[in-house]
Order: sequence, then structure tokens, then C-alpha cells
Amino acid sequence: MSGAIVVGYTATDAGADAAALGARLGRSLDATVHLVMVLPSEGTRSAIVPPERAYEDHLRAQARQWLSDAVAALPPALTRSAHVRFAESFAEGLIAAGEEFGARVIVVGTAGGGLFGRHRLGSVATELLHSSTIPVALAPAGLAREDDHVVPRVTVAVGTRPGAETLLDEAASFAADSSTDLRLVSLVPFDVPPGLDTGAIRLATGSHAHDVLARAVEVLPDGLGAVVEEAPGETVEDAVANLTWLPGEVVLVGSSRLAQPRRLFLGSTAAKMLHELPVPMIVVPRTRAEAGAR
Repeated sequence: MSGAIVVGYTATDAGADAAALGARLGRSLDATVHLVMVLPSEGTRSAIVPPERAYEDHLRAQARQWLSDAVAALPPALTRSAHVRFAESFAEGLIAAGEEFGARVIVVGTAGGGLFGRHRLGSVATELLHSSTIPVALAPAGLAREDDHVVPRVTVAVGTRPGAETLLDEAASFAADSSTDLRLVSLVPFDVPPGLDTGAIRLATGSHAHDVLARAVEVLPDGLGAVVEEAPGETVEDAVANLTWLPGEVVLVGSSRLAQPRRLFLGSTAAKMLHELPVPMIVVPRTRAEAGAR
């Protein structure tokens, strides 16, 4: 087994999308999938409803039934479990579960009202992206309606900002553990200082591409390939829209350079990517050492 996958589950379309992505990652990484439903802790509930025992029992029973149905819908060969947790917030409960199970990634769905195949950050995802020390996978709307897939390729969006090496190592590890090829998408044209001439940008992009490819080949096991693509377009959104994506693919991005050590924060480039991405995004935190060296 390769770590664990914690899925933030709700009995909604977004919950079904998160469970489907969790199953995809679990199959690809040979990892246990833990479906976790987080209910309000007593201190949170008391301001809304009286903490009566009958209500508590009903709440737990309903949550267990939803989880039982969700687990039954997962692929039978998948190692999975279901858990009810209480916390002051859904995100807090998921982070605690992630730490408890040694999760490699925490998976959540999109906010209600998102376009099919696209991302829309809700309050839980936003809180996770501001506080989790564990990578967070975001499932686009409608993922549960896709055919079952294993991850066919791992794409990583690499630039020159702090944390890029950690992100590349994580992507290479993900590709190795899922026995897939790695695609490196260069974001150097969007990382360079404003006003730099086209020739200088092209030189920086080529040099960077050579460096990251050499690094990827060095850390990937024999038999797995790595390629570099320059994202075509004048803007991040254009670049993402013009890239080709395989069914079942995932893309890894790094957290913002403004994030606290070992915590996530979705930077402006990743946020722009998210608007156009038709595939799941996994946001990876930087290490404390790199953050301190900023």
C-alpha cells in the first residue's frame, strides 16, 4: 500500500465526485481510501439545536447510513473504510483524520453550482487550502459521472518560484507509485518579471525546461518517461485551455510562496489555472526549510 486517501464525504453530488476521485487515486496508488463525514461538534451544535441524545443518535445513524451507501458504491477491489468524526469545522475534521490515517492526500468536491467538468471552490476547500499540511485534491463537478479510470498520466505545473523542487519531487513520486509517465508543463513565461523581452523569456524557458527534465529523469524509476511542454498562450487561462488532457489525468501545483511553512495557499497562477482545468488539481505544500529560505 502507498499511504492513504482521505475523502471528505457529504451526501451530495460534490461528495460523490470526491468519492470517485478518491477511488481513482486509491486504485492508482494502491492506497486505502477512508471516507470521512464530519459532523458539528457539541460546542458548535449547541448554538443551533439542543444537544439532545435522541438528536445525536439520529445524526450519527443518518451519517453512517450515507457512508454505508457511499462505500458500497466504490469499486469492490478497493480497500476502503468509513468514519464519522466530530469537529468545529468540516476542514478541521478532515485534517485531523488525514493526520490520524497518515494520508497522502485529502480529497474534496467542488462547491454547489459549479459548471460540469469545472472547479468552484467552496468554504471547505478554501479552509483546507489555507490550513492543511497535507496535499489537497480538488474534484471537478461531475467527476462521478465519468467512466472509472486509473490515473493515465501525471502533469505537474512547474515554474521558478520557491517550492518548485519539492513539487517536482512529489509529482515524480506520484507518477512512480502509480506507474505512469510524467508531463512537466513549464510556467516560466508567467513567472518572469514584467517587461522582459521575448528573447529573454524564451532563453529562460528553455534553460528551465532542460533543468526540470533532467531532475525528473533522475528521480523517476526506469521504464517511466518524462516530457516537458511549454503551456501555449498569452495568459495562464489560455495556456491551460490549449493543453491536451487525458481522461483520468491529474495535475499537481505548488502552494503560494506567501503560504505559511508546510501549509497550503492557492497562489494567483494556480487559481487562474483552476478556472479552466477540466481535470482534478492536487495542491502540494512547500517544506518548512524552503519556506524559511524564502
